[in-house]
Amino acid sequence: MFVLELTYTAPVEDVDAVLEAHVAWLDAQYEAGVFLASGRKNPRDGGVILAVAEGRGRIEEIAATDPFVGAGVCAYRITEFVATKTAPALERYRETLD
Repeated sequence: MFVLELTYTAPVEDVDAVLEAHVAWLDAQYEAGVFLASGRKNPRDGGVILAVAEGRGRIEEIAATDPFVGAGVCAYRITEFVATKTAPALERYRETLD
């Protein structure tokens, strides 16, 4: 499982100019089963996405297609973790330690 932390690198007005395309990109990733949750940070200086994929390389590829990245308004920090405990609704994503 992955935590994607977005940090805005441009004024919020510039972020908002690309927001509609970013939301459409989010929707596509939810439809593909990659994203589990997402939202703005508070204060609004970026966002957080919880995601699943077959590997870090795939997550990096997906993040690179974010319209925010194309517009140069955010940077990503990607953290991989092993979800050994989850809420019942996320049970299918539970992992075991090797």
